[in-house]
Amino acid sequence: MSPAPSSTTPTAGAPRRWRRPPHIANARTRWALYIGATLYLLWALSSVDIDVVRLFEGMSRARTFFAAALTPDFFTRWSDIRAGILESLTMTVVATVAGIALSIPLGLGAARNLASRPVYLICRAILAGTRAFHEIILAIMLVAMFGFGPFAGVVTLVVSTIGFLGKLIAEDIEAIQWNAVEAVESAGASWLQRVVYAVLPQIMPRFIGLSLYRLDINFRESAVIGIVGAGGIGATLTTAFDRYEFEAVSAILILIITTVFIAEYIAGAIRRKVL
Repeated sequence: MSPAPSSTTPTAGAPRRWRRPPHIANARTRWALYIGATLYLLWALSSVDIDVVRLFEGMSRARTFFAAALTPDFFTRWSDIRAGILESLTMTVVATVAGIALSIPLGLGAARNLASRPVYLICRAILAGTRAFHEIILAIMLVAMFGFGPFAGVVTLVVSTIGFLGKLIAEDIEAIQWNAVEAVESAGASWLQRVVYAVLPQIMPRFIGLSLYRLDINFRESAVIGIVGAGGIGATLTTAFDRYEFEAVSAILILIITTVFIAEYIAGAIRRKVL
């Protein structure tokens, strides 16, 4: 008699365990990429100049900063802080309204299913150009052209708002249900009437949400671009840092965070009411 099969020996009818196929089928190519990525990571880490002395000095300054942050000073430089916050809020509102007004026609023109090809290409090129530079780079360029102050900051935020909202509006229009547009068109509606009665109602809820979100972004960006002289609370913050007035820095940061929280609460209330 033949010996009974061992319990550890796989039988012919036993199911095989599934294994996920590798993303790169060739084993040599896969291991070459792994080794190359590891070597590059080691080289990149070795190129970082880590100064232990400066690291400990920075930790000492960090303790000083956080100790001062626990005692914020709202009164010594209150006039400068108030002026900076009001300037940032003004820049935010003006830039957001202007950016929304300019992004709507560009977004309509950049929608492939709504505009002719020449208009589509021109509007897409404009929107791509407005997104080509980061806000800081754009603010530096505009400060060099127009000088220090909030005007350069407002133009920076307007351009950024156009690039942000215009692209998203165009993408939303390209994803709408076209049946409503065809129904309005069959009734003899003009191009503008098709946009007003069939296109905008479909994208309006998301457009309102994006506009409120951009308002929040613009306030935070107004604090950042002020560091390069484009107005807003960022200029006051930079001055306080330069003078090592960490108590004033803490007060400014607290006001910025508080303003963002209040704006977020108001935006949420508007969304619940409108949407």
